[in-house]
Amino acid sequence: MTIQQLKYIVALDEERHFARAAEVCMVTQPGLTIQLKNLEEEIGIKIFDRNKVPLTPTLLGTEIINKAKKILREADEIRDFVVNEKNLLEGELKLGIISTLSPYLIPLFIKAMKEAAPKVHFIIRESNTGQLMKDLETGALDVVIMATPTGNPNLIEHPIFKEPFVAYLNELHPMADHDFYELQPGDKTELLLLHHEFCYNAQLLDICGLKNSDKIKEQFTYDISSIETLKNLVRAQLGFAIIPQLSILNEATSKLFKPFKEPIPVREISLVVSDSFSKKLLLEKMNEAIWNCLPDSLKKDFAYRKIRWNDSPYFVKAVSKYM
Repeated sequence: MTIQQLKYIVALDEERHFARAAEVCMVTQPGLTIQLKNLEEEIGIKIFDRNKVPLTPTLLGTEIINKAKKILREADEIRDFVVNEKNLLEGELKLGIISTLSPYLIPLFIKAMKEAAPKVHFIIRESNTGQLMKDLETGALDVVIMATPTGNPNLIEHPIFKEPFVAYLNELHPMADHDFYELQPGDKTELLLLHHEFCYNAQLLDICGLKNSDKIKEQFTYDISSIETLKNLVRAQLGFAIIPQLSILNEATSKLFKPFKEPIPVREISLVVSDSFSKKLLLEKMNEAIWNCLPDSLKKDFAYRKIRWNDSPYFVKAVSKYM
């Protein structure tokens, strides 16, 4: 017994005619007839007396039709409840974010979300990529802001923007007086990496054309988890760093960072959820809030367009010329 079969017998009761009921249900008449026959055989009761004109329900058929109407009303209530829950901008949301983005984006994001969804209470956790993906799969987190693609088939990624990397140099670096940075042979052995940020480090190694980090900084082993620490090491002439553009947001006048010459390396930043997450409207609000709080210097090379998710406008995606 299916919801669709119940819809068919209710339509037959209302129309009292197979052809008209089939038209109302947008199905062929033979298809509707077969479904009615299948239902009657399953329950062992004739619902309609086909010998009467117009078509008339049997005594038990009338009771079954009345119950079908009640079930269909309750099914509609479930659908309305789900739609309302998806669009509800209230309650608690557990949000994770990668540590290389959190210090720079979260202060801007929180201010924007207070205006967009004032009744949502955000519990924010900063961690590394591996732990955040694990927490999403176990349900410890609802949404994560992180670099993608994750390569995890159990997670759904909704890209927001692409963040360029910049080179962070000390004042004695041979490229310090140049407008743009080009990788120097000596920089490969001076590259500073972050502890436990395997995906982030892999991007940096790829930018520098390195297969692994075994020969980097042989004299010292840095167990660092903060981009700010990397920047201080560079200032102290203890290495070279490649960092995300948002991390130099408050250093507009500094001469220590240099943009790369094209092709400019970037990382994609996305909202990532499990495949069971349903609060589409909240994700849309988060996406818009993040985009709106980005500095113009980061948005200027992006086109702004809406993407549809399933049957409704969902999220705004930034498309970079660097893609």
